Amino acid sequence: MEASLATAVQTRPFEHLVLDYLAELEFERGLSRNTLEAYRSDLLQLGGWLERTGADALTAQHSDLAGFLSELAGQGASPATLQRKAACLRSFYRHLRREGTVEHDPTADLRAPKKSQKLPQVLSRDEVARLLSTPRGTSPSTLRDRAILELMYACGLRASEATGLELRDLDLESGLLRASGKGSKERIVPVGGEAITAVRAWLERGRPKLVGLAPEPHLFVNHRGAGLTRQGLYKIVQRHAKTAGLDGKMSPHTLRHTFATHLLAGGCDLRALQEMLGHADIATTQIYTHLSAERLRDVYFDAHPRATA
Repeated sequence: MEASLATAVQTRPFEHLVLDYLAELEFERGLSRNTLEAYRSDLLQLGGWLERTGADALTAQHSDLAGFLSELAGQGASPATLQRKAACLRSFYRHLRREGTVEHDPTADLRAPKKSQKLPQVLSRDEVARLLSTPRGTSPSTLRDRAILELMYACGLRASEATGLELRDLDLESGLLRASGKGSKERIVPVGGEAITAVRAWLERGRPKLVGLAPEPHLFVNHRGAGLTRQGLYKIVQRHAKTAGLDGKMSPHTLRHTFATHLLAGGCDLRALQEMLGHADIATTQIYTHLSAERLRDVYFDAHPRATA
């Protein structure tokens, strides 16, 4: 009986093992669609490599998986990409081990190059002011764009969080917003006065003209009145960045980095910032302390009369 079960496991297609693993991630750990798709892509890439090299997922050794990562590194994959793929492989094989599909975990000592500590791009206060002043006029699209930029900077939203916002997620009277982050984790974030004013103008004078009587739940919509996509949001941010003279210097995520850095520079507590950003680990938030230090250094050398010889 045990021999026949082992044989059945050995003959299961690699794709079936991947689907079982992804199902566990989705239903038991609640990971987002974007994360699941990234894991699926990584594992199918592994499957293609195993097939080319004549290896098998269930009998693969540490050297096989290390070879997979080495090939990717030789093709120019960044340290961050290699870290993500190594983490995916470790998670996948831990799942197989728990299920009894494999006896030995070949990823126990699997390592990838350390993730680069390159600091993210952050806008200055003047650059933010310039960006936020670019949507001029009273057309529905202008009111929407102004509300998007103000809200993303005011609340440190990811692009997916901004496009996923629904009307029920906003309490403008209390100045609060509910954001759904990675892994469907929800958090409450305060909304500043300028952002509230911009969102009110969009809700009262812009959104009704695009949505009409349609029961559209999303806060931000496109010109057809349907929920705005991340690609649509990216184009909006890039268009106004170009107008503000910031072309090539920023993306939607730059507003999130800027939000965090400006709060810390203004005296915000690191733990409070962690809550507002929705970081599971405070170590992720600590990168912004380095950004603040860099900003202070720049201010010092620009302002102090005897800072340079």
